Amino acid sequence: MIEKIIAEKASDALKSLYGQNIDPKGVAIQKTRPEFQGDFTVVVFPLTRFSGKSPEETGRELGEWLKGNFNFIADFNIIKGFLNILLTDRYWMDFFSTGSLDENFGFFPQSEGPPVVIEYSSPNTNKPLHLGHIRNNLLGWSIAEILKANGRKVMKVNLVNDRGIHICKTMLAYRKWASGKIPSKEGIKGDKFVGNLYVQFEQANKKIMETIIKQGIDEDEAYRQSGLTQEALDLLQQWESGDPDARRLWETMNGWVYEGFDQTYRRLGVDFDKIYYESETYLLGKDLVAEGLDKGVFYKKDDGSVWIDLKDFKLDEKLLLRPDGTSVYITQDLGTAQLRVDDYHPGRLLYVVGNEQIYHFDVLKIVLKLLGRDWAENILHVSYGMVELPQGKMKSREGTVVDADELMEEMYETAKKTTAELGKLDNPDDPEWRELFEMLGMGALKFFILRVDPRKNMLFNPQESIDFNGHTGPFIQYTHARIRSLLAKASGKGYKAITSPLPDDFALLPKERAIVRLLYDFPAVVADAGNNLSPAIIAAYCYELAKEYNQFYQEIPVLKEPDPLKISFRLALSGFAGNVLRRGMGLLGIRVPEKM
Repeated sequence: MIEKIIAEKASDALKSLYGQNIDPKGVAIQKTRPEFQGDFTVVVFPLTRFSGKSPEETGRELGEWLKGNFNFIADFNIIKGFLNILLTDRYWMDFFSTGSLDENFGFFPQSEGPPVVIEYSSPNTNKPLHLGHIRNNLLGWSIAEILKANGRKVMKVNLVNDRGIHICKTMLAYRKWASGKIPSKEGIKGDKFVGNLYVQFEQANKKIMETIIKQGIDEDEAYRQSGLTQEALDLLQQWESGDPDARRLWETMNGWVYEGFDQTYRRLGVDFDKIYYESETYLLGKDLVAEGLDKGVFYKKDDGSVWIDLKDFKLDEKLLLRPDGTSVYITQDLGTAQLRVDDYHPGRLLYVVGNEQIYHFDVLKIVLKLLGRDWAENILHVSYGMVELPQGKMKSREGTVVDADELMEEMYETAKKTTAELGKLDNPDDPEWRELFEMLGMGALKFFILRVDPRKNMLFNPQESIDFNGHTGPFIQYTHARIRSLLAKASGKGYKAITSPLPDDFALLPKERAIVRLLYDFPAVVADAGNNLSPAIIAAYCYELAKEYNQFYQEIPVLKEPDPLKISFRLALSGFAGNVLRRGMGLLGIRVPEKM
């Protein structure tokens, strides 16, 4: 990287000018701000202690030394304590000649280190996937792909929460109110069928609780006293004891849900290397609880429940097993964490889970450390903010969530409508058009969600997300299609992109230089996104590159240029930009069309 070379040369300059031996890592190099001329900036302020001179004078002497001793520096300027360095066109052309021919440009070779295990999705089998799950899945999948692009081995895993009180509520609702109906005969996806039963249970239980609350009893106690709650808890105990009828119904209903989940995952474009099921792992957690009791890490109360006291960690007490011996969420998380370590011996364990679970993962790490699991230090909770809609928050119990399937279909229809309004639609039933609507709709959805810093809450607006001229996925997709159309048109006229090195006296126009400069940044952007586990960094880069290319396309002639060499170069530049857009958007799970 040229930044490292500049730092090394600056270190040589400090030794030559002031007799100081400075580690190149101590020289701060950053991109020059767009309002100033230059490519890279040396921060001079910290170096004045070696020169004993003002920042401006130090910068001037340093700039003159670098220009005289480093062939790739064309010029420099000093703004207060910042030395802005302008590299020669020759440097950028040398980069272009090699980078444009590199099929793996921007991605790093796979390392030999231990894998990263990343968990995402983690749905409950009592409801279909909704908008919140969409953000979770898109973040998890994209982070996994970004880590792969950084050379890491990655295992994508899903932990399906297929047991517990919520699942038993749907089972009880089926027994009481479904009258033996099945999803296939009702013409409804299995996950939605079961989700409707969950809502039906909660609504019925709410009415019972309201009657109890009127007697002066608080809401928590009313929940415990509800007859429906007690029936669901009884069913949970039957399930854990292996009751054949309870298990049979559980397997049937979960099977309906899995079929529905698979359809949603396929359309969303996410996948997993392995799926764990809580029903198969929660007993492992119970074994760790037993181990903790033997070691005195946990303690048992008079009612038989098992707890851990975390006051020394400035936290409170945490329940690990209920009085009836049934598990809670952290029980199974202890077991699955141990199982994944045994399965993969990972260097890191990542959990993509909403930020409302920060406390849960703090407790998980502490408990595992107290159990003697040193690898608990490798656990990282990749938290993300809530997704809201213009009309407010979603609530599963009340049935007010935004269904993932319905949202994806809405995005398809919005893409179709928008395309028609732009006058581009001639035959909406043509398979190629349907494929394009799907590509645009999903691109709009994914980009709008992934462009936001994962840690922040976000407001999702389907109409805004699909603007062809805005900060959107379709804008970038359109740019890629424009590039491919240009290259196809050029090929039809017999033009070819240049593949041999350009002459030494070839000069770049400012817009050409800006694109080359952005393309140069791609590997660093991929690395930055990997270090920060943030697809938003990739999204921002793709938008900036697409915006810069469109300005170039509007201002600089390509096929109408009289100089054949410049035509060939601009075609190669366009092809390079298109390939990087495709690779960058691919890390977000977004396909880009060949034509629009």
